[in-house]
Amino acid sequence: METALSPSSSPATLPSFLLLFLFVYIVGYFLIFRSWKSSSHLGASCLMSLFHGTPAVIMASHALLTTTRASVPSFASPNTAVESTVLDFSMAYFTVDLLHYLIFLPNDFIFILHHIATLYVFATCRFSVGHGAHALLILLILAEATSACQNVWTIAGYRKHDVVLAKRVREVLSPPFYLFYTVVRGLAGPVALYDMAAFYGSGAAEGVIPRWAWLSWLVVIGFAIFVSVLWVLRNWVDWFREKNFSKKYK
Repeated sequence: METALSPSSSPATLPSFLLLFLFVYIVGYFLIFRSWKSSSHLGASCLMSLFHGTPAVIMASHALLTTTRASVPSFASPNTAVESTVLDFSMAYFTVDLLHYLIFLPNDFIFILHHIATLYVFATCRFSVGHGAHALLILLILAEATSACQNVWTIAGYRKHDVVLAKRVREVLSPPFYLFYTVVRGLAGPVALYDMAAFYGSGAAEGVIPRWAWLSWLVVIGFAIFVSVLWVLRNWVDWFREKNFSKKYK
């Protein structure tokens, strides 16, 4: 079991993680996906997301399960060193990926705003408030649980018109991915958000986490969940439309 340490004693720093994700992006852009030519940046972004998603789930789960505290952990508990490390890890990823969008996809406002909002929540928790990481890591686990599947699905989608295998992978993966995403983002996510809102709304974090902080967190997270639900619903509609179309013309 690990003991709770001050956030400043975290052994892994934000700059080191920034360099890590920058390195992964460069490898993806110039080596792994260079044959994609004008789309190599898309593959590099997915590669970086793969290096973030599942590791973030593992790191966050480890932080929640192994860190000991003086009292029972709550959504207002002080951030521990391990929790701060996870926040640093995720902030580094979202920072580099945000730069990717600003450079290559400046008109993709939804993703840009999503990354900025996520960075705001993590940064205020990490550097300004110093409490509340326990709640955010639970939501991070839910948000990134679908990451590996989503990135494979996305990469296959980029190549489905050029590579037969990619098209097949996309077709086979779509239904289970949509179902998994729906359960995690559409059901588990709102439940976790409700628990947060009930806790903070009860005044349990009074004097520990400023009202402006937890209110803004709830707004940002709630909007992110709402957009995620709309996204997966749109994909379900497209999938059923394609299925009906293919049956009609068989």
